Amino acid sequence: MAGKGEAAAAPHLLARRIEEYLADHPAAAVLEDGRVLFDMRTTRYSVSESHGRCLIELWSEERNLVRTVVDVEERAQCLRLATRRMGAPKPQTLELVPTSDRRTPTARDAARRNYQRLLERALTRHFIGSKVDGLRSAMDLEHSFGPAYVRGRLLRGTAADAVIGVGAAESGAMVDGVLTLGVLWLDYCRQKGDGRRHFGGLKVVIPAGAWRTTAERMAWLNHGAADFQLFTLDERSEELTQVDFRDTGNLDARLVHAFSAEAALERCGQGIERLMSLVPPAARGRVEVRASAAHEVGLLLHGLEFARVRQGIAANSFAREDQITFGAGASETPLTPESEALCRGLLERLFLSRHADGLRTDPLFRLQPERWLEAELRAGIAELLPGLRGDLLYAQVPALSTGDRGMLDLLTLDRGGRLAVIELKAEEDLHLPMQALDYWIRVRALNSDRQAAAGNEGGRPLSAFERQGYFAGAEVAPQPPRLLLAAPALRIHPANEPVLRYFAPQVEWELIALSEHWRRELKVIFRKRSSDPRA
Repeated sequence: MAGKGEAAAAPHLLARRIEEYLADHPAAAVLEDGRVLFDMRTTRYSVSESHGRCLIELWSEERNLVRTVVDVEERAQCLRLATRRMGAPKPQTLELVPTSDRRTPTARDAARRNYQRLLERALTRHFIGSKVDGLRSAMDLEHSFGPAYVRGRLLRGTAADAVIGVGAAESGAMVDGVLTLGVLWLDYCRQKGDGRRHFGGLKVVIPAGAWRTTAERMAWLNHGAADFQLFTLDERSEELTQVDFRDTGNLDARLVHAFSAEAALERCGQGIERLMSLVPPAARGRVEVRASAAHEVGLLLHGLEFARVRQGIAANSFAREDQITFGAGASETPLTPESEALCRGLLERLFLSRHADGLRTDPLFRLQPERWLEAELRAGIAELLPGLRGDLLYAQVPALSTGDRGMLDLLTLDRGGRLAVIELKAEEDLHLPMQALDYWIRVRALNSDRQAAAGNEGGRPLSAFERQGYFAGAEVAPQPPRLLLAAPALRIHPANEPVLRYFAPQVEWELIALSEHWRRELKVIFRKRSSDPRA
């Protein structure tokens, strides 16, 4: 914080430091008195200079907050904000932290040691006649094993199984990631074994009540390659219960009706014109205007939405009016006569920063690299992947939202009418295969849901996509979708391919390595397919 007699930073500098922190930590959380107020993965925000003050606004489905930021202090990986609330006599402190896990390192390590001992007791009691061997949670970066997961072996004569577990104190993302680490642990045990024992399968142990994601994924692994089993552990009773992952009930695969992008652009035309008038004239050709809903249109620069027009109902009237906001990423500020200068300044800075040869230290260059990669792929898919229908391409499909697992990047058809699920990563991601599998499972379920069209009972049964207006004029083939995973060649995690090799044969996947300098030139460097002999 500013010391005694030291002037506080200018409001625009305070806003810049907050924006830079949020750009560097997309999974950040906002704390007050040690309590998590906002998870920035699901929160919208605005940081602006208003009447000589730095104003921060945060809003989510649970709450909203408006504060004046008077100072900022960097502490380790955190950012501490001294704020004032209207009418409050004293300043309040907000803290930005990298994640919402608030356990101290000591408490976290103690909880993990306790879980390891508990898991050993539960396994010993449940698998009578087997020996629990080598349980550990030590970090092993070379093989991608982290301390959140306890891994070991169950031995019975010359037979063995790999075992992995995750405790209830870990985050939901950690719990959902256990199957990726489990497959890698099984593969490691098979590769590094002394040959005296055959590792026939993998036993995965997760907290009671948190089994659904792992069960859905496990059902689509190759059960001819290994015996996969799923268990929940009640940490109070220390009881293990086996889960039938083949019977997970109905999938959460809701599908909203397709909307007309042309109609949305027409509805929001006046708002779009107003925003475009604020864009530097020389940069207007770089703007992408995309409809994201029937009454909402976004303006994007290399995949980053920097402004949006929503058509809503005017107050005290049934007339419709444009609600215009601006701001990059989750940042959002209403466009008013008072904020117009702020908007112009943001757009000038944005178009100077966000281009192929921009500075990697600039937060506006770094924001949402996967959306940038998606924009490049959308623009060049006909040349890059000529087997796919670039004219029938859906981006960020809202119908397939799966809670913390986000939204499907791209969905299209190949030239034979078969669905193609495309998942993109601009940086290394250990969990890319399983995240992509989530979407493949849901697209497959929706495509398998085939019914006769209304008013045409004797006609061809239509998939849920066709009944809801997707892929107009095309016939969607009944085969399971193809799964395409794309990332820059040097950003493909080395563990991705071993995990893909354990997918069921019905999951036809293709790993596409793109040029490292994809912002300048997008090319395919190499491909690997599930049908390859080495896969």
